[in-house]
Amino acid sequence: MAREYTTTRDIVGPLLLVEKVADVTYGELVELEFPDGTRSLGNVLEVNRDVALIQAFGGTRGANPAQTKVKFLGRSLELGVSRDMLGRVFDGLGRPRDGGPEIIPDERRSIYGDPINPTARDFPDDFIQTGISGIDGLNPLVRGQKLPIFSGSGLPHNQLAAQIARQAAVLARSDDAGKAGEKLEGEFAVVFAAMGITFEDADFFASEFRKTAAIERAVLFLNLADDPAVERIATPRMALTAAEYLAYTCDMHVLVILTDMTYYCEALREVSAARKEVPGRRGYPGYLYTDLATIYERAGRVKGRKGSITQVPILSMPDDDKTHPIPDLTGYITEGQIILDRPLHRSGVYPPMAVLPSLSRLKQKGIGPGKTREDHADLSNQLFGAYARGIQAKELAVILGEAALSDTDKAFVAFADAFEDRFIRQGEHEERSVERTLEIGWELAALLPRAELKRIKDTFVEKYLAADAGSGQ
Repeated sequence: MAREYTTTRDIVGPLLLVEKVADVTYGELVELEFPDGTRSLGNVLEVNRDVALIQAFGGTRGANPAQTKVKFLGRSLELGVSRDMLGRVFDGLGRPRDGGPEIIPDERRSIYGDPINPTARDFPDDFIQTGISGIDGLNPLVRGQKLPIFSGSGLPHNQLAAQIARQAAVLARSDDAGKAGEKLEGEFAVVFAAMGITFEDADFFASEFRKTAAIERAVLFLNLADDPAVERIATPRMALTAAEYLAYTCDMHVLVILTDMTYYCEALREVSAARKEVPGRRGYPGYLYTDLATIYERAGRVKGRKGSITQVPILSMPDDDKTHPIPDLTGYITEGQIILDRPLHRSGVYPPMAVLPSLSRLKQKGIGPGKTREDHADLSNQLFGAYARGIQAKELAVILGEAALSDTDKAFVAFADAFEDRFIRQGEHEERSVERTLEIGWELAALLPRAELKRIKDTFVEKYLAADAGSGQ
């Protein structure tokens, strides 16, 4: 039952302190009416006896505490969900921003969701093809995994996010150990949430989806830089609520892309400062780890359910610093990271993935016979090892000169250059199947002395080296 109060004691930024309240709960949705007649939504951040602290989703500038009406609605912030959400674009609070009508929801769900019982979780073990060799070949994305992308200011993470969203697909299991399965059509959806982006970026994402018809299987939530910071805090939860409905009610495999989580954390810090909380590392609230976990841990698979949620959070590291609290805490919660490299970007390589520090902790669970191909794991290890040795030889040449390198070292240097140019580099609209990615890998392996292919079984070398190297020529 809605209860209305006019006992607001103080307004500081987006926060309101309301006294003499009764039966108010944490997270409860609030409707605010200001003296000029404007209305806004908010939610309860804290309750202490008969005093409630509320954060408003809209602006509060110029509001008079004594004339502000506060109505507690008796429920948390909700999102109306329906399969009709596919193909639509919403703002950060789930309101249509594509000019279309309001959807007729099948049900309304709290955006805070319910935690997955750990005993009900199923282990991720199905390969998701992104069409990007740097991910599929070396650090594969597995259905039910959460694999973040660590970027930096000025790096092309928006283009990469759009490319993954356009191209991603789950592959069917294959009965042939030497062949990957086909794409599963009609069972895959993308939920894309962008936080704190400019109008130009919002237009870029919307147009990218529409140009390729990927919008038909996607739901977009776009929070702009000039939208209230507190709305930014709700945006990823809106997206995950839509994803949970599509995954666990509609039995779809859902890929959730969240960009940019740095702007989300900045909004969290802004609200924390307004609440006068004791700051933690670099001014971020001490509960940043817990808050991020409430978002990231909503990914996964559930036993007995056909659908799943896979997450790719994208964040820009301030000053390219991996030890910054946001990438640092994200790395603790998630299962690996893909790191974008500024020197590679300067040299014109797209996508500029730093192979050596990147990692997918579940990659061995999503590749191999029946999932991708029997030689995938061995070839991936060989490419990684050879590239690392090539980089090491390059560094040695800088100190001692190329004359100090052996013929084998020179072969690895040539391999490293070719690897960056042919394997990592690909077009922004170029989609490579995992079969093509492995073919390129074998073509590059052929550049090395046969005796140096120590990480690949001899049977795979005999079967694939000549065949795949020859097919790409």
